[in-house]
Amino acid sequence: MLTLSDVPTSSSRPAKRPHAVVIGSGFGGLAAAIRLGARGYRVTVLERLEQPGGRARVHRQDGFTFDAGPTIVTAPFLFEELWTLCGRRMEDDVVLAPMLPFYRIRFEDGATFDYSGDLDAMREEVARFSPGDVAGYERFMERSRAICEVGFERLGHVPFTSVADMLRIMPDLVRLGGHRSVYDVVASYIRDERLRTIFSFHPLLIGGSPFRASAIYCLIAHLERRWGVHFALGGTGRLVDGLAGLIRGQGGSLRCGAEVSRILVENGAATGVALASGERIAADIVVSNADSAFTHRTLLPDGVRRRWTDRRLDRSHSSMGLFVWYFGTNRTFPDIAHHTILMGPRYRGLIDDIFRRKVLSKDFSLYLHRPTATDPLLAPPGCDAFYVLSPVPNLAGGQDWTAEAEPYRRAIERHLEATVMPGLSESIVTSKVTHPGDFAADFLSFRGSGFGLEPVLTQSAWFRPHNASEDVARLYLVGAGTHPGAGLPGVLSSARILDTVVPDARVFA
Repeated sequence: MLTLSDVPTSSSRPAKRPHAVVIGSGFGGLAAAIRLGARGYRVTVLERLEQPGGRARVHRQDGFTFDAGPTIVTAPFLFEELWTLCGRRMEDDVVLAPMLPFYRIRFEDGATFDYSGDLDAMREEVARFSPGDVAGYERFMERSRAICEVGFERLGHVPFTSVADMLRIMPDLVRLGGHRSVYDVVASYIRDERLRTIFSFHPLLIGGSPFRASAIYCLIAHLERRWGVHFALGGTGRLVDGLAGLIRGQGGSLRCGAEVSRILVENGAATGVALASGERIAADIVVSNADSAFTHRTLLPDGVRRRWTDRRLDRSHSSMGLFVWYFGTNRTFPDIAHHTILMGPRYRGLIDDIFRRKVLSKDFSLYLHRPTATDPLLAPPGCDAFYVLSPVPNLAGGQDWTAEAEPYRRAIERHLEATVMPGLSESIVTSKVTHPGDFAADFLSFRGSGFGLEPVLTQSAWFRPHNASEDVARLYLVGAGTHPGAGLPGVLSSARILDTVVPDARVFA
């Protein structure tokens, strides 16, 4: 972790700083801008929407505040580093509240499991479901620790720019079972099917199927235990605002409503960007936090693409889509935890419907977020704010969401009212829905996917779009669609990798 003594001072920066343009202001783009600014670059962040944050934007409606996207903060030191790079303390701008439990998981029969980082409490929860699985759970967590030490702590911020980089980690990958799925590894330790569900669902948080995602993602269980699960008071948008303030404090700029139409390339190198307005902005380097498939298919000239061609992208596997219903109520629901996962009657079958068959099922599993359980100020007095997220097929499934959205929302409302929120329908005072079509329109997400490329082994590490473009010099990629992948730790680590692959600002002096 960085200390303040590691931070470059303004006097160490050259008088005329080289220019870096960052396309997109998701967490990957904001973190990239701060890291480049700390290394002496003058940074311009361009965001096509009217507010920063990308998928982490904020919806404000009828006195309610809704985080549009990520709500769970893990590995908070990755955020703290960004403040340290600016000679600041994160706690002066953003307060992270630890969650206890991390999640409450509810099964169709009403049984609940409080998932936390407390080892003794977790042993008791496992024993309530299946006493014979306690020892297997402990062995699984030891396996998760070993995977996390390699997959996240040692390799999460390492670029994979050549096949040799991949070959070097193959022994560790095989030893840790990276060729197997998360579910297969969990099932090798735990016999109870409900517990197998509890300890294998994590890939869904980063857009992957537990039955297809590499077992490397078993690391999430240990990552959560080691660093905890947190919520930013005021909502995740407070983190966005804090990072935007750091960029401005470095002398950088963040322009909203500035849509990039293409990346300018001369002699095989990125030289700037052209905006939809016709404006051209010259740059010494370009960093794209746009969807990686959109970057390759639309922003780059056809002639420069050799690896990420349309044909290759068409054959790729995208993560699932997301249906999110934001709603506020005129009363509180005190029995609802901050994070609740409502498991449906099927696990493998539903996952297959979403990822393989790409059909919209009549049953669903849901993530219910009640931020007012921790921060009542996100809703008017006496009210609650919620969002409920349902994994659904991406747009490759062919669903017409203009017709499907409202019936699907009503089905979710009926399910919540019948299970954990009696009286819900008569309590709703504000409502908003987003679906895969909105992800395609608002975030230019290929196939309307929620997390970019699906995190399967053949689309991980070297097989994922590289952080330093394979085709264009001085072009770099950050965010969910590049290495190491989705989730806040993943996108922040993608920006951390720029410290290795982007040349020092003095190269351009």
